[in-house]
Amino acid sequence: TSPYPIEEQNRTTMPVSRAHTALTGIYEISRILTRPARLEATLSGVMNLLAGFLDMHHGLIALIGDNDETTTVVGAGQSEETAREYFEKLPELAVGQIVVSGMPLTVVDLQTSSLFKDWCEQNSGEPGFQRSFVGVPIRNSDRTIGVILIERHSRSDPSVSLDEDARFLSMVANLIGQTIALQTLVMRDRERLMTENARIEKETGSVARGVPSQSLGIVGQSSRIRSVIEKIQQVAKCNLPVLLCGESGTGKELFARALHEFSPRRKMPCVKVNCAALSESVLESELFGHERGAFTGAVEARKGRFELAHGGTIFLDEIGEISLSFQAKLLRVLQEGEFERVGGSKTIRVDVRLVSATNRNLEDAVLSGSFRADLYYRISVVPVYLPSLRERKEDIPLLATEFLRRFNREHGVSLNFAPNAVRMLGSCEFPGNVRELESCVRRTAALARTTTIYPEDFACSNSSCLSLMMGRSMNEKNAGSRFHPVQIAPAVTREEPKVESIERTPSDRTPAGSTPSFTEHQPDERQRLIEAMERSGWVQAKAARVLGLTPRQMGYALRKYDIEIKRF
Repeated sequence: TSPYPIEEQNRTTMPVSRAHTALTGIYEISRILTRPARLEATLSGVMNLLAGFLDMHHGLIALIGDNDETTTVVGAGQSEETAREYFEKLPELAVGQIVVSGMPLTVVDLQTSSLFKDWCEQNSGEPGFQRSFVGVPIRNSDRTIGVILIERHSRSDPSVSLDEDARFLSMVANLIGQTIALQTLVMRDRERLMTENARIEKETGSVARGVPSQSLGIVGQSSRIRSVIEKIQQVAKCNLPVLLCGESGTGKELFARALHEFSPRRKMPCVKVNCAALSESVLESELFGHERGAFTGAVEARKGRFELAHGGTIFLDEIGEISLSFQAKLLRVLQEGEFERVGGSKTIRVDVRLVSATNRNLEDAVLSGSFRADLYYRISVVPVYLPSLRERKEDIPLLATEFLRRFNREHGVSLNFAPNAVRMLGSCEFPGNVRELESCVRRTAALARTTTIYPEDFACSNSSCLSLMMGRSMNEKNAGSRFHPVQIAPAVTREEPKVESIERTPSDRTPAGSTPSFTEHQPDERQRLIEAMERSGWVQAKAARVLGLTPRQMGYALRKYDIEIKRF
């Protein structure tokens, strides 16, 4: 039923045996190419299979990179080193002709070929055998990305079978080219997905467990700081107000920024306001905005910070410093989500997430009447206590190194710490916390005489430390004006420890709201504490062991009797 004459069919069709062999070879090779494996292992399997179908003396597959450099060479039954060594000895003109032309090359007798004459003189074959060569290009689209080369040794004329071998190898090369193109596409998609995933993780501010994000400026690996990071990551998912409590210099603004970056509102604005830096009238205009002509100088209407933060986060720093009258105005915004601009009558509704910060003990402020209880309960739905630097001293080396790295980058220098210099920083108290540590590192780096910072370069080594000088000067004045860093306790732990060994009788207890007079009440107990501290070199932990107290009880007793700790 064929439309072609019998003679045409016999002339154009391969012999059944060779056609069957070629079909079987293509099938087996396609199976190898579709297996999930490294490209080198796949090509090696193809070459070993070809050795079984073709009568070859040598055979290899060589892939060429973008810079015309040979990236991969695999041979039939050879190691990669042996195959590469054989490939590099082949005439460059012969291989180059295949790569440049993109056409197969068949050489019946290498001895008579101008391309291989010199090569045959250096690489003699077996006597009595005629050496022939077949090379086909491996193409990807319009570019040659590799070659398949075989060398055959035969006693008869191989010209008839060489053309058939070239056609067969061209089909194999086409399959290999498609496989490489598919793998390249998969690798590019994988790289694109990995890049996109990294971008998304960076946008969401996601961090590895226990390791704060450097991009947010939070540095530390202590258990205290890790727990804060984990708590912030968890609470950031909801829209509850957060109150950041901690001493001055603990990085409340950084953690407020982290709350915003971890939250679903990260693509919206994050507006910051320092409540302590503005008067009540200016603060009202800053937060709520004003209409034109509302007051002298209001030449045009202006949006407030709450409007600017709509859909995002507003950070109110030092919220404990606002007045009672303004606290009532702020409470309405937090409860109802609406307000009027100064001098206006139009009600404006906003959707903001509130993050507040303070270095004051707001619980005591509520009890004393200087802070509204209803506002306190509104802003402290989720209180987060930021530990002082004294509570996470293991982070001091990391912080100091990071601050020195920033100094080097800003000033184009290359300073580093001596090992004992970092250890010396760990022995300091740093009442100013991270802010004071940064100032100490930058001051020492600016005055360093060599590229290495030694312990004697620090201010505390030559009695010029600012905190130490402040403490000593205050110690010389009256007791009411002594220098004390602000002490903030977690809002969830209001219970104070009891001092079992040092108690007052009911008649000797100081009335609430009065200032204790230690010259009239229990002078023996206060003197006993001072003597224990002096015997222990003013080391609080040692003095506690002398008196049979815990360090926490000792600290409470020192504050109770207003005993200033001497620093040397």
